[in-house]
Amino acid sequence: MINNYFNYFTHLSQKYASKWLVFGIDLAIVLLTFFSAYFIRFNFTLDFDLNQFFIQLPFVLVVSAISFSIVGSFKSVIRHTGFTDVVNLFKSIVLMSLASVIFVLFNRLTNLISGFTIPLSIIVIHALLSFVALSSSRLLFKMIYKHLKCKLMASKRVLIYGTGDSGIVTYNALISNVKSKFHIVGFIDDNLKKNGKSINGISIISKNKITKEYVSSNNIDEIIVASQNINNDNLLNLVELDTKITKVPPIEQWINGELNVKQIKQVQIEDLLGRPPIEIDNPNLLNEFRGETVIVTGAAGSIGSELVKQLANHDVKELILVDQAESALYDLQQDLKQNGKYNFTAIVADIRDGLRIDTIFQNHKPTMVFHAAAYKHVPLMEKSPYEAIKINVNGTKLLADTASRYNVKKFVFVSTDKAVNPTSVMGATKRMAEMYISCLQKESKTKFITTRFGNVLGSNGSVIPLFKKQIEKGGPLTLTHKDITRYFMTIPEASQLVLEAGTMGKGGEIFIFDMGESVKIYDLAKNMIKLSGLRFPDDIDIKITGLRPGEKLYEELLANGENTLSTYHKKILISKTRELDYSKIKAAIEELCITNRFQNNNIVMKMKRLIPEYKSNNSDYERFDKRVQIYKKAKGLNQDKSDKSYRNI
Repeated sequence: MINNYFNYFTHLSQKYASKWLVFGIDLAIVLLTFFSAYFIRFNFTLDFDLNQFFIQLPFVLVVSAISFSIVGSFKSVIRHTGFTDVVNLFKSIVLMSLASVIFVLFNRLTNLISGFTIPLSIIVIHALLSFVALSSSRLLFKMIYKHLKCKLMASKRVLIYGTGDSGIVTYNALISNVKSKFHIVGFIDDNLKKNGKSINGISIISKNKITKEYVSSNNIDEIIVASQNINNDNLLNLVELDTKITKVPPIEQWINGELNVKQIKQVQIEDLLGRPPIEIDNPNLLNEFRGETVIVTGAAGSIGSELVKQLANHDVKELILVDQAESALYDLQQDLKQNGKYNFTAIVADIRDGLRIDTIFQNHKPTMVFHAAAYKHVPLMEKSPYEAIKINVNGTKLLADTASRYNVKKFVFVSTDKAVNPTSVMGATKRMAEMYISCLQKESKTKFITTRFGNVLGSNGSVIPLFKKQIEKGGPLTLTHKDITRYFMTIPEASQLVLEAGTMGKGGEIFIFDMGESVKIYDLAKNMIKLSGLRFPDDIDIKITGLRPGEKLYEELLANGENTLSTYHKKILISKTRELDYSKIKAAIEELCITNRFQNNNIVMKMKRLIPEYKSNNSDYERFDKRVQIYKKAKGLNQDKSDKSYRNI
């Protein structure tokens, strides 16, 4: 009932409380304070000339009306009264008082209105009383409005993390919002010296006092992080409080310099990576791609589409977008057009089609290639080695051969950390692709560059979208192993680093990226549940399903026998790989690419001969590793020594 009355009152105040109503109330207050001035001047008695008072009253009414009209102090929205509105009131009172003094003095000299005068002391007292009364009336209305809205109508009880400028602006945006109603319970700040102080009557609370018990006892619905400098540990502590956590965007993203409540978004899992975002600020990137014709394969995929969007912001001559996924490529095309980008050509093509790829190179004459097309799902590729070879190895081979034949300046290959000491068919095929372009570097003018990184948050088929769907369905979240860990990057981070590596590459390097500490997927799953405003395991549980075929428990960035060299960017390193017999490896890979599709066992065995560190995990192909080990042990062969005689095992 109270809510209905308040909504009705708010509606009426917005629709009917016009500036003329405020104007009338202000004039009434001025007349009342004029009487009060006389009452105070004569020792709180009515021992003054009432006839003279009533003669002066119309004069005061006219002068104050003119003053208010000139300054426009009555035009402000009362419930949003601020410092500027109080200054305008002061100007109105000063103008009214000066006009009254000047007229009274002038009338005393000229006797324009016989017998009319106002004591100057009354004018001064009236000015002071009017200013106090008018200011107080506005502040009182504002307080009543906020009290009714925040106490009686509050639908959300929130805490604001941060007491800096962003925190104050967040507070003002929340209490000024008409559509959503908030009750600010308190501010949280890291600075212990601010503990116990207040802002606009709202207490500042030490972060150490914000516990699950505090959140529960105070019915906190949401904690809004207004500080842009909050460290990861503090953010994780907030997530553990089992309440909704949202975040204010940086000031530069505010609309026209003002924060809109709609811009306050839920904290994303990307904010909990345990490291600061990787940022690239290299002006050489602009020069690197200026005037270039760039092909991006897998352009409609997660990494490919972000590469395209970032390249579109550079002064490239033309972007060639190649992908076999027609619908996804169409969506990317429309997205680019809506953002005012037209210097691109979208082509539906399969990188396994050598003639088609050759035609694209012949028609568009690219100068750079970013190769992101690949099959990447480990369990699916474990069942289809032939398809994995055709795309990840043969597709890369055809593309690299064509780039070399047309003397492309640079060829940047997007690989994966699953290529390091591979345990799956997918990882092994990516490692073979790395090896092939390393072989090609020896006989080509094209600079072949490999980039290697871990899982990409939010990419197609990654764990984050899967968990989100499972949360939407009410769970449980499925996890293959409680101790499984992965390295993570965001899509923009991965794409920026690929472009940066492509810029600094001289040919033949394998660039690896420092992605911080690996993340435990079990913890990530729990955090996602909490970020959704749900409780683990009460609302949503986590189900352990067991490792999938070819899946690793821990990912690696370096293979056995590799170490790194530093670059000018601290997050980008160069892997020093062991020496390869390029002529034999190149020939073996070429032979493997023409293997019959029905010879899965033969394909896997050939890959294991080519990649000694390839050891299958949780897969049917583990039996080949056991047979190889038995044979090697019997022959006294060391781990990395190859022998033609075990080809027939």
